[in-house]
Amino acid sequence: MPTILGWDLGGAHVKLAVLDERGRLVRAAQTPCRLWLGPDQLTEALRALGAAAGHAQRHALTMTGELVDHFPDRAAGVAAILETFERVVARRDAMVFDGTGFIDTGAARTRWHDVASANWRATLLLAARLIDAALVLDIGSTTTDLMLVADRTPVDPAQSDHARLAAQTLVYTGVVRTPLMALARRVPFEGRDVSVMAEYFATSGDLYRISGELDAAFDHADTADGRGKSPAESMTRLARMVGLDAADATAPQWTALAAWFARAQEELLLEACRHQLARNCIPADAPVVGLGVGRFLAATLAARLCRRFVDFATLTGVGAADAHAVDVCGPAYAIARLALDAT
Repeated sequence: MPTILGWDLGGAHVKLAVLDERGRLVRAAQTPCRLWLGPDQLTEALRALGAAAGHAQRHALTMTGELVDHFPDRAAGVAAILETFERVVARRDAMVFDGTGFIDTGAARTRWHDVASANWRATLLLAARLIDAALVLDIGSTTTDLMLVADRTPVDPAQSDHARLAAQTLVYTGVVRTPLMALARRVPFEGRDVSVMAEYFATSGDLYRISGELDAAFDHADTADGRGKSPAESMTRLARMVGLDAADATAPQWTALAAWFARAQEELLLEACRHQLARNCIPADAPVVGLGVGRFLAATLAARLCRRFVDFATLTGVGAADAHAVDVCGPAYAIARLALDAT
């Protein structure tokens, strides 16, 4: 049985998980991919992660990058991503995830609507094999997927991104790339309510760099001003959101403002979690399973929901040394596991 390479081809990052013939994790990694600049960015990302053809390898993939505005529509995006992938790995036998199983790249071009943004389904299908019931939260750099498992069965009436946005199972907020202007219109600062500038001055990554919760190993997105990622530089960007310079207040004041913004994001996701739990699909003692670069926020939400927290990597049986990488690359790992079972 060949080695399986599971790929999650996103618009901001490419994620890879490699399993050996016995299903043991060999590697999990993420690299930036600014796909909105064109498919050449995907070529570079694939090569950076070591994509190559080999008789002892099988490639399985899912994607979300078809959404970037470089492509005129999602069908064109799916086709361009598949063409790039085939060219880089120099073979045409990749297994493409369609939400329930795998199809070849030719069929994937025709059934682009099944292939587009299906990565969350891979995570959900694997979780359903491993736990009886849970609220699964994948909190990434850009988005959050909220998924329910009940009686070892995925609960997912909404499939498309549009339907999932309406159902609040897809929330467009994450812990790295979300502009702070999307989290609040006014904030408390120095004893007053202050309007937030509707400018791309700072992102959610700045909040969690200041708090120390964002793992630098997976903090790959550009900052809003293109400068560094130190807490001090994040405070400089945060200050601009309220029309100030970092020197106009103290570090504790900027830390408090960052915590307020983080709490606003937490409340946004807490509302979405409660909306899912109100469907009464899972018992009161079912845990929250968390993954993604924002796994720390999933753990906080579990505590606020008075539910036990289970790390996704722990659920899958991955060792502690690889746990965080697997959490960040969860859909890629799930794709690899599902593909291994399908071969």
